[in-house]
Amino acid sequence: MALIRMDLFSKCLMRTVPVTAVVPVDNTRYEGDPVRPADRPYKTLYLLNGLYGSHIDWVSATGVMMWAQERSLAVIMPSGENRFYVDCAATGEEYGRFIGEELVELTRRMFHLSREREDTYIAGLSMGGYGAMRNGLKYGEIFGCAAALSGAFLMDRLPTLDNSSPDYTQRRSYYEAVFGDLNRLPGSDADCEALYLRRKEAGLPIPRLYMACGTEDFLIEPNRKYRDFLRKQGADLRYEEGPGIHDFHFWSEYLQHVLDWLPLEERGAGISSGNVRRAY
Repeated sequence: MALIRMDLFSKCLMRTVPVTAVVPVDNTRYEGDPVRPADRPYKTLYLLNGLYGSHIDWVSATGVMMWAQERSLAVIMPSGENRFYVDCAATGEEYGRFIGEELVELTRRMFHLSREREDTYIAGLSMGGYGAMRNGLKYGEIFGCAAALSGAFLMDRLPTLDNSSPDYTQRRSYYEAVFGDLNRLPGSDADCEALYLRRKEAGLPIPRLYMACGTEDFLIEPNRKYRDFLRKQGADLRYEEGPGIHDFHFWSEYLQHVLDWLPLEERGAGISSGNVRRAY
C-alpha cells in the first residue's frame, strides 16, 4: 500500500492544497492469493475530514490503510480547511467543485483509478459527513455512493447563532463567511434536502446513501431528521446507530461499516467491522 502526501494546485481554490492518498499499487502477494489483473483500475473513496481536522486525520486515527489494502481500494483524503466543502460566493473559492469535479479528475489522471460512477465513492465525518452528502448529491453523475458519519446537518441551527461564542467556528459570522446569508440556506445548493429533491424531480442519478451517528452524539437529532426525510422520499439509504459520541472511536468502527457496505468486489478475509448495534 503506497502512502502518498501531495500538494496539488487547484484552479477552483486558486492555491495549493494538501492531499493524502493511499493506493494499493504495491500490495504483497503470497502463494495461492488471487491475482488482481494489472489493467483493472482501482475503485476509489474520497474521504473527508471534519472541523478542526486535516487530510492526515483518517490515516492517523484509523486503520484505513490496512482496510483499503485488504479491499484493493484507493482512498483520497483532501484537507477540508474548515470550509464545509461548499462553494463560497464571497471569496470565489469553489470548494464544492474542487471536491466534486477537479480533485476527482486530477487524481484519476495521476493514479490508475476507475472512471466509472459505480466505482467512485465519497464519505466523511461531521463537517466532512455533510460535505460527502452535499457533494455526493450535487455531483450525482460522479459518485455512485455517499456516506456521512455524524454528519453536520446544521441548516436549522445556523440561523439561530449569534457572535458571542469564544470559539469562532460557533459564531454566526463564521458560518456567514462560509455559506453567505444564513436565512437563504433553505432551498440552496447547500441544503441536502433540496439537493435530493432536485435530482429526484429531474430524474437524475442519485447515489446510494449511508448514514451513521452515535446515540450520545450531539448531532444525533439532525441526523435522525435527515434520515426521516430520506426515508419519506424513498431513498436508497442504509442508516445505523450505536453507542458513541463525536469521536474517532465511533468513526473508526463505522468507517469499516461503510467499507463493508460499498460494492467492493475484493474483501480481505478476517476483516472485523465491530458489532452493528442497530441498522434500519
